[in-house]
Amino acid sequence: MDRPLEPDDAQWRTMAGQVVDYLSGFLTALPDAPLADLSVPHELLADPDLRRPPPEDGRALGELLAVVDRAARPGLNPASPGYFAFIPGSGLVSAGLADLVADVLNRYTGMAAPAPGLVALETDVLRWLADVVGLPTSAGGLLTSGGSIATLSALITARHARLGEDFLAGTLYATDQVHHAVVKAARLAGFPTGAVRIVPTDAGLHMDVGALAAAVAADRAAGRVPFCVVGSAGTTNTGTVDPLPQIADLCAREDLWFHVDGAYGGAFALTERGARRLRGMERADSVVLDPHKSLFLPFGTGALLVRDVAALRAAHSGDQDEAGYLHDLDELELPDFAALGPELTRDTRGLRLWLPLHLHGVAAFRAALDEKLDLAAAAYALLRDVDALTLLGPPELSTIAFHCSGPGTPEEVDARTAELLRRVNAEGRVFLASTRVRGRRLGRLCVLNHRTDRARLDEAVSALTRHAKALAAP
Repeated sequence: MDRPLEPDDAQWRTMAGQVVDYLSGFLTALPDAPLADLSVPHELLADPDLRRPPPEDGRALGELLAVVDRAARPGLNPASPGYFAFIPGSGLVSAGLADLVADVLNRYTGMAAPAPGLVALETDVLRWLADVVGLPTSAGGLLTSGGSIATLSALITARHARLGEDFLAGTLYATDQVHHAVVKAARLAGFPTGAVRIVPTDAGLHMDVGALAAAVAADRAAGRVPFCVVGSAGTTNTGTVDPLPQIADLCAREDLWFHVDGAYGGAFALTERGARRLRGMERADSVVLDPHKSLFLPFGTGALLVRDVAALRAAHSGDQDEAGYLHDLDELELPDFAALGPELTRDTRGLRLWLPLHLHGVAAFRAALDEKLDLAAAAYALLRDVDALTLLGPPELSTIAFHCSGPGTPEEVDARTAELLRRVNAEGRVFLASTRVRGRRLGRLCVLNHRTDRARLDEAVSALTRHAKALAAP
């Protein structure tokens, strides 16, 4: 009987070869490929060939790959070595191979018993991440679809551990530089508007710990229940690292849950310089990492690490008696990830991290992160001498923030900064984006693509220097 959904060996090899050929062409062309096309693709979106419903009898794979290629052209290309915008996510090819293996194997890893070996591999990866961060042997966690879900689970765990079921008076503290995922997670966790207190920052955009202490004291006096402080191990805006040791001291004194948002910067602890800059993260009750950022994995790879895995399980486990049809599975000395997070059904997420780490070795990741720190430092050294630019300060990790210098109102300077980025991006060799900090527009150069080298960085510095000087000329 013909089984079109199950190709035979020859058909499978042919299809795999076509996909490999397509991706090889993509990677070969990547260094000179367009970085961004932010025009609205009206023609593409209206193309009936692209938007047709699935046919009754199927289409050729080569034809479908051509459709995918067309669909992928508009928008942003973060895989490019010239991509310095936002927080780049470059995507390791080896992680893509791991995803292919995981998807074809198709094992269920929400519980350990159906796939104990694969759950063990993922558990070992999480233990390695906890070691990188510096958490104790009691720590555990899970891989998630990204930092947003990891942050939600972290706040739910903090809520359960510190507040119990009567949590509406609970108050958590963060600066206005923290990622908006924190405020969103607080809302999704059931906290009312106003539960998030914004703590002032100093001139360098670090959390003011004195102001934090005063806010906690004032809230206690007003009948609120402080329970959590969120510190940043590298903000999205500027890469700023909060004073984590001082925050940890305050949290210990006040019995507050200490959460560290390390989605962008946490993995830099793998390097000697990063570990120094992130000192204090090891004292956190929970840490969020995004391996799809600073470990270069494909988008959709987040991680939550919790100092006491029992607290994570207590906050997320449901009534196990409801799962009566699973009682014939033996209990193992491995975590059931479904009991540690909101997902019951989950894919084999760990292979996309386990395989690259074992294939390339930890030293390769450490060297890549060290290179990004070096490149950011080199860019700062070159740009700080450009009179037409004002830099926010030396990069604490791998992000440089800047704006145009010169006379004019704040609005006029902001407009020049926006025009600077437009001119740089128009050359098509690098792509940068901006942010707003304290009401002012800042350009950002974030070095985090594993394909970015010194030559491409020099192109970015040269373009910024030329166009900034041109805009400053009378």
